[in-house]
Amino acid sequence: MGIVAGLDSSPDFTRIVVCDADTGSVLRQGYAPHPVESTEGGSRPSDVDPQAWLLSLGEAAGGGLLEGVQAIGVSAQQNALVPLDSRGATVRPALVGGDKRAQVAAADLIDALGGRQAWAEAVGCVPQAAQPVTKLRWLARSEPDNARRTALLLQAHDWLVWQLLGRPLRRTTDRGGASGTGYWSAATGAYRTDLVELALGHQAALPEVLGPSEAAGTTPEGLLISAGTGETMAAALGLGIGLGDAVVSLGASGSVMAVHPEALVDSTGMITSLADATGMHLPVVTTLNAVRTLRGAAELLGMPDLESLSELAMKSTPGSHGLVLLPYLEGERTPNLPHTAGTLAGLRRESMKPEHLARAAFEGMLCGLADALDVLRGRGVDVRRIFLLGAAAELPAVQAAAPALFGVQVVVPQPADYAAFGAARQAAWSLGVSQGTLDPRTPPAWQGAVAQVLEPGDELAVGQAVRQQYVSVREQTHPGAFRSQP
Repeated sequence: MGIVAGLDSSPDFTRIVVCDADTGSVLRQGYAPHPVESTEGGSRPSDVDPQAWLLSLGEAAGGGLLEGVQAIGVSAQQNALVPLDSRGATVRPALVGGDKRAQVAAADLIDALGGRQAWAEAVGCVPQAAQPVTKLRWLARSEPDNARRTALLLQAHDWLVWQLLGRPLRRTTDRGGASGTGYWSAATGAYRTDLVELALGHQAALPEVLGPSEAAGTTPEGLLISAGTGETMAAALGLGIGLGDAVVSLGASGSVMAVHPEALVDSTGMITSLADATGMHLPVVTTLNAVRTLRGAAELLGMPDLESLSELAMKSTPGSHGLVLLPYLEGERTPNLPHTAGTLAGLRRESMKPEHLARAAFEGMLCGLADALDVLRGRGVDVRRIFLLGAAAELPAVQAAAPALFGVQVVVPQPADYAAFGAARQAAWSLGVSQGTLDPRTPPAWQGAVAQVLEPGDELAVGQAVRQQYVSVREQTHPGAFRSQP
């Protein structure tokens, strides 16, 4: 079929992979950091000129990287709001990331619509500081002149696709990206323009939502540009996950998402109902405490890094000699305990050893994620296999405990830019559909990720006992935490 490319514009860099459209074999790659300066203290800025993404893209594509490419897919950071005026010029820099300035705006919006349940039923998620709908509310309250000038709303991948196509009159997005805005419902497949007005104070134009295999357009040179999508959805497409699969991501905070045939409306707001890039759905449950739990334990025990903490934990045994850590160090979102603290239970003389505390940190983190997984299972989501992502997934202590605690096969893919790979797979899909060689309902069958496969095996019963020990402590400390959600 030819050659396709996928580009991933993350918060920090652009990565491009060029692939064989039939097999997915990576032929060449490009990379460039975004020319964006960190704020004081080294954190990412909350405001970014979108031109930085274009400059990075141009540098990553240098040296003839895209020569012979017939189609491009675009993946980009989610929740980046690009407000444009009536002429298509940026009103202000893009609002990116989990913008803490918008936390009050999130609470305002929740109250304005009548609570968490009202939002969950309207669009499948409860407003958070990172979401575009919340950033609109912040804009209206903090920069009213800019809010009044805002006539069109795009996200990062929408804006990049629009630029690649030469800024046509037609602006597009995909259902994956739209599902994270807070003003599009994955359940109905439609915008809630009333929520845009509630947040911004007036209506604004919104991009057309394309189907998974539809093309956004073709450049004057004949290069097909696919619909594009958000990073999460592109990574899922790149990994090749399907029904029965879940992805557990180990960052400072954690997330569990699974493929499901329908949108889940969750009145507690614990489940965020996203759409994927194939026509299915991606219900997501997040925890506030994942790798930050391990880092805290490493500091407490004087360990220089997580590898040393893992090595220490492996000297203990499953169950950590009765030590149980509820890892709610930053409060917790799943269960909804925003003002609580962590708990260390089961202290006995024989358990008061560094290796047992190290093991309890790993088990506590994974049991917290297993709680999030059970939220999805409780709503009928089938989980037979888990993909474990993040640098911490490589740690021996994580790999030793995860299969038994999750109770299913665990797959640890080799580190790669799966979002860029997924964007390329989407480009191949759109190209094949346009040529009449692929079914618009089924993405091309590319080779899956190279991965380690870990089975629960004989450890399953032990793992479930450890999990029950954790649940007992959680219920004693926070009775009914999963039954009394607001």
